[in-house]
Amino acid sequence: MTSALPIPTTLDAVPAAVEAALEVFFGRAVPVAADVDPQVGEAGEVVRDFVLQGGKRVRPVFAYAGWLAGLSSSGRELPATGPDSPGAQDALRVAASLELVQACALIHDDIIDRSDTRRGRPTVHRVFERRHIDDGWAGDAAHHGAAAAILLGDLALAWADDMVHGHHPGDATVPGETAPRPLPASVGRVWSSMRTEVLGGQYLDIVNEAGGDESVDAAYRVMRFKTAAYTVARPLELGATLASAPASLIGDLRSIGHDLGVAFQLRDDLLGVFGDPDRTGKPSGDDLVAGKRTALLAVGLARAGERDPALAERLRAAVGRPLTEDEVRTARSILTDVGAVDEIETQISGLLTSALATLGAADMSEPVRTELGAFAHRIAHRTT
Repeated sequence: MTSALPIPTTLDAVPAAVEAALEVFFGRAVPVAADVDPQVGEAGEVVRDFVLQGGKRVRPVFAYAGWLAGLSSSGRELPATGPDSPGAQDALRVAASLELVQACALIHDDIIDRSDTRRGRPTVHRVFERRHIDDGWAGDAAHHGAAAAILLGDLALAWADDMVHGHHPGDATVPGETAPRPLPASVGRVWSSMRTEVLGGQYLDIVNEAGGDESVDAAYRVMRFKTAAYTVARPLELGATLASAPASLIGDLRSIGHDLGVAFQLRDDLLGVFGDPDRTGKPSGDDLVAGKRTALLAVGLARAGERDPALAERLRAAVGRPLTEDEVRTARSILTDVGAVDEIETQISGLLTSALATLGAADMSEPVRTELGAFAHRIAHRTT
């Protein structure tokens, strides 16, 4: 069952609207979890707080942009976007549900990377590890924290499915609510493909780390599925498909999404090594410590190896272990001196240019094109 929510009329208004939609969903979902047991309810509150504590809401913005682009294609007029517009309500709900998939991915990613912080706060597995210690429970606290976080990541993914289909956990009916319209099968297919791709990309990521695959091709293969498809291309396609956009526009949006998604991840790679912890919410050089086989590292190792194998060994030695500030600075210097940073920046600029060129020729209204172009610039050049 669904209730009408304020509908955004610009992309800048999407994050706040998504927050409101998520708060409504959690208002129903968390009490149902608490009906299982108060401790399950408290765990549900951790998921809720994790989702609502921040984030750029990039995926919902792209999903909503795809919906607006689809509606405006071929000269179709945008419908009224008031709270009584069923299509707009569906678009907002589908967009917001992506944040629950993202919560699953981040909670699990933090376990895999052994990260202590996320957005400047303790990661979910560390929260439950600390609770285990504080309550004096038996067994290994770190293992308990990881086990709890795995289950809560799964819960977030289950809740994402509930939300995207307009289902609230539990059976209670609230007066004034209307039954959600079933999503078109075409939308469901995009949703299913996206979930498989992001999990497959994550699996490839850990395989590359374990196998020590330092190739640029391997890094880009992970980016294609773990980030590019899931962050931009599939959300754009999801929204456009919901709007019954023509196949030509969906194809253009996929192309735009691939270029922007890779640019987004390349910027993330730079921030993971060079980012300001006060802005990123993660420790300095966190990607190096976690041993992430990023494109930046792959390019850096290749270039360093061409210049001096010993230099490549120094960089390789800074991957996958705790580092001092001096060691982080040394790794940064190597990546900069061999030209890896400049190469990644050049790739980001080229991908943004390609995406904007496709956007310029795509069949959509000028207001939507302008907003989407501005958002593309922001994510490609972001500092957090």
